[in-house]
Amino acid sequence: MTAPRPSTAPRPSRRAEEIAPFHVMELMARANALEAAGRDIVHMEVGEPDFPTPAPVVDAARDFLAGGHVHYTSALGLPQLREAIAGFYREHYGIALPASRVVVTSGGSGALLLALGALVDPGDEWLVTDPGYPCNRHFIRSFEGQATSIVVGPESRFQPTPEQVAAHWGERTRGALFGSPANPTGTVLRGDELAGLTRAVESRGGTLILDEIYHGLTYGVAEESVLAYSDQAFVVQSFSKYFNMTGWRLGWLVVPDAFVRPVEKLAQNLFISPSTPAQHAALAAFLPETRAILEERRGEFARRRDFLLGELQRLGFTVPAQPEGAFYIYADISAFSDDSFAFAGRLLDEAGVAATPGIDFGNAAPRRYMRFAYTTSQERLAEGMARLERMLGR
Repeated sequence: MTAPRPSTAPRPSRRAEEIAPFHVMELMARANALEAAGRDIVHMEVGEPDFPTPAPVVDAARDFLAGGHVHYTSALGLPQLREAIAGFYREHYGIALPASRVVVTSGGSGALLLALGALVDPGDEWLVTDPGYPCNRHFIRSFEGQATSIVVGPESRFQPTPEQVAAHWGERTRGALFGSPANPTGTVLRGDELAGLTRAVESRGGTLILDEIYHGLTYGVAEESVLAYSDQAFVVQSFSKYFNMTGWRLGWLVVPDAFVRPVEKLAQNLFISPSTPAQHAALAAFLPETRAILEERRGEFARRRDFLLGELQRLGFTVPAQPEGAFYIYADISAFSDDSFAFAGRLLDEAGVAATPGIDFGNAAPRRYMRFAYTTSQERLAEGMARLERMLGR
């Protein structure tokens, strides 16, 4: 007996259909295809350090794997690594953070999913910035919440203000998700700004989630964690950016005491546990010899930023807010085009340079801006700018 044929074909869920693609990944795939066909491409689109994982981290992973005992850890993470992360906050920020509030996660994305899974109910509204990291609003939608955009611009260095939080707060608003250093603009929230945003959110009974995954990559400005101003805020962090461990897929989440158990239950069900080899490798990320390597690389990122910023401005691009962290420059391209998506395609096809159009980051003038990442050597950046100059006929 044959099974009955369905009357209609299966269809994706509404949430899957409503979530927009991550255009930078599609652009990167197109650039890689051109490379496979023999083109030389200067990659300035991807938010991934070009440096290899520091040798002490690789050595720690190799030593652990040699023992052969690769088993699950606790869903909250390896106890030694949670202690090491807490120690990092004491050393780097002067913050006494109990290791019990640290949750090791499957990358910064895993941390963000756990935070939102513990906080978002269907119909809840969460404030995000526009422009901002695209996955923030998509993750909120995945938990049946609604992302409410705060349009931020050069007048506030593309960062939200307490006044904007107050103006956008509604009856169904439950919290805010912001980033510092920010993606795509590279701007950093100062201490007084963090304090003001914390008060604006928590005085209304809301929760503040701060994405701090680019901490460690700041240039000429002090970096402060929101944890200095609140023990109720959630902090998303990652080993990907400053620690140069993107492919290891490891991060962490700092949660208030009351949320440790809810987050643990979610982690048990969603992930079982983070990667055990990656966790043992990450124990070496905080060693003095590793930190010395990372600080040298931070200096190189600063030199690249200065070079690329000067070159873009020389060619006629406007950079309305000084990038102070991460490894991005958010440039106004209106002197050359009124469509950044088309301009990005032309730049890739004609010049062999990959950069990200503003469409990924929201609806606030996305056709006017492009994000250039300085995640390649200064020599390659110079080659990319020479190609761009030729394309512009300058």
